[in-house]
Amino acid sequence: MKNEELQAIASQLKHPSGEKGIEMGNMMNETNINMTKHSIQNLNISKENKILELGHGNAGHVEFLFEQAENLKYYGLEMSELMFQEARQINRNFVSQKQAFFSLYDGNKIPFEDESFDKIFTVNTIYFWQKPEELLSEIYRVLKPNGNFCLTFAEEDFMKKLPFTQFEFELYSTEKAQQLIEKTAFQIVYTETQTEKVKSKTGELVDRAFTTIVLEK
Repeated sequence: MKNEELQAIASQLKHPSGEKGIEMGNMMNETNINMTKHSIQNLNISKENKILELGHGNAGHVEFLFEQAENLKYYGLEMSELMFQEARQINRNFVSQKQAFFSLYDGNKIPFEDESFDKIFTVNTIYFWQKPEELLSEIYRVLKPNGNFCLTFAEEDFMKKLPFTQFEFELYSTEKAQQLIEKTAFQIVYTETQTEKVKSKTGELVDRAFTTIVLEK
């Protein structure tokens, strides 16, 4: 693939748009679903929790989240207008029942009051954080005391084998992510790395190592 094509893929992964964006949203939901479910399960959600997700893509996983406990409220933040629209459409029943709320944001400032959420999670977005320390401080701010934040990402060793990650991506190993977290007020309560089989762009199955870090305020 030419550099322009690789750059276009990287750009779509960061900020899906246009016809290709819907396709990318579907593909991301499919390839990330195991990581996403794993993150949701690691939050230990309990009834009446208020949950925030950063960078939800098409949010095809929200139904699974609502199966975790009763009377949950889910809030999703997205930088992509297209994914915001797709997520609202896919989850229109939850939106109309006022269980799911979707908003656009700039990727830096979280548009909610201090101590708004019991649980926060994000999957495969850390590579695109423009100001990682500041965003972690924002997450800390909107999390309730003793609340949990679950950060999940594919390991650097896997990601750097993908040709498009040379553009727009900041790759993380577990150690690098932990060093970033240590600059904040968060406490790390749990770290786990596991390997899963995922379909590559060319259709074959490859091993992907991913890490989940659970933090507490």
